Amino acid sequence: MKFVDEATIQVSAGKGGDGSASFRREKYVPFGGPDGGDGGRGGSVWMEAISGLNTLVDFRHARQFRAESGQSGRGRQMTGRGGADICIEVPLGTQVFTQDDGQLLGDLINEGDRLCVAEGGAGGLGNLHFKSSTNRAPRQTVPGKPGEQRQLRLELKLLADVGLLGFPNAGKSTLISAVSSARPKIADYPFTTLYPNLGVVSIAADQSFVIADIPGVISGAADGAGLGLQFLRHLQRTRLLLHLVDMQPLDETEPVASVRAIEHELRSYDAELASKPRWLVLNKCDLMPTGEAEQLAAEVLDQLQWQDPWFMISAVSGQGLKPLMHAIMQHLQAHPVRRDPVDDDDDVLPEAEIQSPEQSGGSEQSGGSEQSGGPE
Repeated sequence: MKFVDEATIQVSAGKGGDGSASFRREKYVPFGGPDGGDGGRGGSVWMEAISGLNTLVDFRHARQFRAESGQSGRGRQMTGRGGADICIEVPLGTQVFTQDDGQLLGDLINEGDRLCVAEGGAGGLGNLHFKSSTNRAPRQTVPGKPGEQRQLRLELKLLADVGLLGFPNAGKSTLISAVSSARPKIADYPFTTLYPNLGVVSIAADQSFVIADIPGVISGAADGAGLGLQFLRHLQRTRLLLHLVDMQPLDETEPVASVRAIEHELRSYDAELASKPRWLVLNKCDLMPTGEAEQLAAEVLDQLQWQDPWFMISAVSGQGLKPLMHAIMQHLQAHPVRRDPVDDDDDVLPEAEIQSPEQSGGSEQSGGSEQSGGPE
């Protein structure tokens, strides 16, 4: 399935039904008076986050969503039937923006989060409401109000605990395939990974975490080089970054230079992302004698003045992977995080409302080895 993390759609809520101008007409009931009912409320458009989706590819084909309009009122004080709501299912981690001004309507993070993106129009009033002592046969009614219409931009940010970062061919895809069931494309040329991949790493029966692999970032990515920085947004929700460095790159790039280049691109993209906890992972140590690998690692750490945890591994042979995965699990357990949707105090449109499934109502239709310097 093709990975799509951006989409533009149009949503239209249903129009409210018109009020009815009707009079009671029965045998032996002279001057029955007005009995026109109100119009039904138009259906609204909702979005709901579900765990069974991981891409926005469906919105490349279905771009317009329209809720049902309310029915008009009838005689005998009968209110028109309300229009049915529609529910649009989106992946966890979907952000909803207005297309015209880019305002954030909501962030659907947790399973079952719901967001009303277009409110249905109110039903009109029947002539029964205009009866008075001086106007006993009113003919005026109120038409139903139109429903909201919006152009929306959807952006998907993957929900992962750990993100892999590094130059192309640093071994990110090999690492995620070695520690999880993910099977990304692996080859001996740059930019093999063209879209993010997710993998679940199981440490024990009740201990696991999600790791994300994104396409390689190169120098000048902030200016559009390579695949640019379009996929770095998927690392913004992670709690830990693993910076993979090839100890024996094919282009003979110095490991220190590659680390500093990535750091520069991170700062250019997002200062908050650059400040996340980041561990240095020196990969492909099996291509060098043990003594040379340890000496090179010591030189890299000294030149970088690296103070954070670091590891030397081989994703191909599995050397050092188990200590690395256990250290990650310990870090995540020591730094738990709760993913909450957008708070009411945030700067969002007042119409936007995130609800849990039990709060919402209405009918719906689904339109190496470990080295010193590890974590303490």
